[in-house]
Amino acid sequence: MEPMKSVDIEQKRIEQKYDKGLVASTFIRYAAYIIITFGLLFFLVRYVFPRF
Repeated sequence: MEPMKSVDIEQKRIEQKYDKGLVASTFIRYAAYIIITFGLLFFLVRYVFPRF
């Protein structure tokens, strides 16, 4: 029977620089762009195009 060998285990901790606040603010910005775009298209279709 062999004696127990000492094995060193190297642990690496990888920290991702992930800011949830930045992701949320970017999502809100692009959601606002989409809502404004659809609002403008709705206005054009509903009020402007029928006048022609």
